[in-house]
Amino acid sequence: MNPRIVVTGLGALTPIGNSVVEFWQGLLEGRNGINRITRFDPSEFYSQIAGELKNFDPLDRLGRKEIKRLDRYARYALYAAVEAVEDSELLNYPQLDKNRVAVLISSGIGGIETLEIEIKKMLAYGPNRVSPFLVPMMIPDIAAGHIAIKFGFKGPNFCIVSACASSAHAIGEAMKMIQRGDADVVVVGGAEAPITQIAVAGFSSMRALSSRNDEPDKASRPFDAERDGFIIAEGAGIVVLESLDHAIRRDAKIYAELVGYGATADAYHITAPEPNGEGAYMAMKLAIEDAGIKPEDIGYINAHGTSTPLNDKMETKAIKRLFGDYAYKIPISSSKSMIGHTLGAAGAVEFIATVMSVKEGIVHKTRNYEHPDPECDLDYVPDGPHKVDLKYALTNSFGFGGHNASLIVAKYEG
Repeated sequence: MNPRIVVTGLGALTPIGNSVVEFWQGLLEGRNGINRITRFDPSEFYSQIAGELKNFDPLDRLGRKEIKRLDRYARYALYAAVEAVEDSELLNYPQLDKNRVAVLISSGIGGIETLEIEIKKMLAYGPNRVSPFLVPMMIPDIAAGHIAIKFGFKGPNFCIVSACASSAHAIGEAMKMIQRGDADVVVVGGAEAPITQIAVAGFSSMRALSSRNDEPDKASRPFDAERDGFIIAEGAGIVVLESLDHAIRRDAKIYAELVGYGATADAYHITAPEPNGEGAYMAMKLAIEDAGIKPEDIGYINAHGTSTPLNDKMETKAIKRLFGDYAYKIPISSSKSMIGHTLGAAGAVEFIATVMSVKEGIVHKTRNYEHPDPECDLDYVPDGPHKVDLKYALTNSFGFGGHNASLIVAKYEG
């Protein structure tokens, strides 16, 4: 029998809060985290809005020396990891075997800001001016390496990259790693810092982003009939997973249990989701089967809900196909309606929101759901938050390339 997996530490950096407490409070308040881009002049860009962190100072948790040699995305990852590890009180356990602590940290595009800076430098001054730290700052696996170095964790250490499903896949694979006996504890999640000229230009050229530049607070509107694209955002979500036996041995506080994971591919198109949601349907179905429960046991869905015309329609179809008439009774909300799309970090950030929903028995609203779409006609919690007695909740993440991941969180009952 597989060991039970529990969540014992949480760390978050988001456009509506620089800690888990602030993030959760922001979700319950329905706070807007989307504004005009301040990091560079966006005037010439198709999309000029983003979910930027507010009042973030890495020195609150990190040292000056380590900050200097980290790309922005790795700073975010390390900062959130410090919060998660401290929250877990893992290092207070004298018998902790650091050889049995793994680190899996994902990023969709890694250190793209560093790459952009160094390319500009090379074009202006020649190749000899490129920083020797370019490669170790840019590669997407480096955040996992830095976290391991900081804490001395010597278990398996790597990075899963699957676009916007990256950190959801990482959490699912971390669960399986513990169940296989390869680790007792996994520090896992994702980080992203994509608010750069080249990244925003690339997504803008695809027309994937919202162009509601004059109304940034109204731009992220998942499942709404007037949605016109996602809002690029930055942040990090890191969690500590461990076997229940290990958590009990060290008398850890337990937020919730991770009981199911499903992963599939659309095998359809590099950017567009399969129109009928076949891959999403199968990922959710496999997660439910992995958890050993029935579809009707799911009491809440934290949707991928990107605010794009194709994704939201597809995800709704997949939910209807799997749950049938019961789909209309499930509260469904999108955290992206408040924070935007944190790309490779989204799965972990939204997993944290789902964990908090299960723990507290509250589901947050979907912000800006104002104009019903006949093809998106489920309960998207437009007027939340709502109190709901949750035993099981599901969260979805889908990525370019047709990557799909679903996770199921259960209320911890001993």
